[in-house]
Amino acid sequence: MGNVVSSAKTDMFRIRMNPEIREELEQIYAKNGLTLTDAVNVFFQQSINAGGFPFAVNEDNAEIIKAKALSRLMKELQKGDDCAEVCSADDARKLLGLSE
Repeated sequence: MGNVVSSAKTDMFRIRMNPEIREELEQIYAKNGLTLTDAVNVFFQQSINAGGFPFAVNEDNAEIIKAKALSRLMKELQKGDDCAEVCSADDARKLLGLSE
């Protein structure tokens, strides 16, 4: 099997979708120089490479995912609260790559 993205495209695949979602996706992919067709072909190539979905598929909904992310963030913030190390604002900017 060749590379899906660069191989000749002689077959047609059609999908029904919400027009607002299509527009939003087109804008997202355009920022990366891709058409919606390009993005779908990238997804297909990654699916072939992975032998399935190219990402974890689970039953978590958006609220559960947000809650898990918030929990991880709170743990990281607690680590910062427990840290005794202090640095100046200038040093913090340098650490974050914000200094000029």
